[in-house]
Amino acid sequence: MYTDEVIPTHHSILLIEDSEEDYQTILWVFKKLAVSYPVYRVVDGEEALDFLNHNGKYSSQPRLPPPSIILLDLNLPGTDGRDILYSLKQDEKLKLIPVIVLTTTNSPKDVETCYRNGANSYILKPVNLERFLQMLKILLEYWFETTILLGDFVI
Repeated sequence: MYTDEVIPTHHSILLIEDSEEDYQTILWVFKKLAVSYPVYRVVDGEEALDFLNHNGKYSSQPRLPPPSIILLDLNLPGTDGRDILYSLKQDEKLKLIPVIVLTTTNSPKDVETCYRNGANSYILKPVNLERFLQMLKILLEYWFETTILLGDFVI
């Protein structure tokens, strides 16, 4: 469920995605998969850092635990996804959040750079809608049902 409202929960997803079309597709998939935890969206790197650090327009929002995972597009306006990834993994408060790069960029240099800078996974956005649904289903099952996330320890 996407929401503009900040809802306290121990699991959430931060989607850093500027493409309205990709965002709507991801929301459609999450709805089909009955995702029940909040999905917060920001459209560029600066907004992502403000959201995560409770700055700017997010300074008056209730303090939430960090998102369980971050889905990061690489090609963003302003501070791009490569720079955001680097910043996140240099920040002591944020570096343990799993970052899954979800992008259309299949450059070997980008793949290598992202893994060197701490990406937990690098996934190409499928063009086929059914494949996109299957890929996100597997991704969510892995991160929310198979692995233990830091948020799992919140009581």
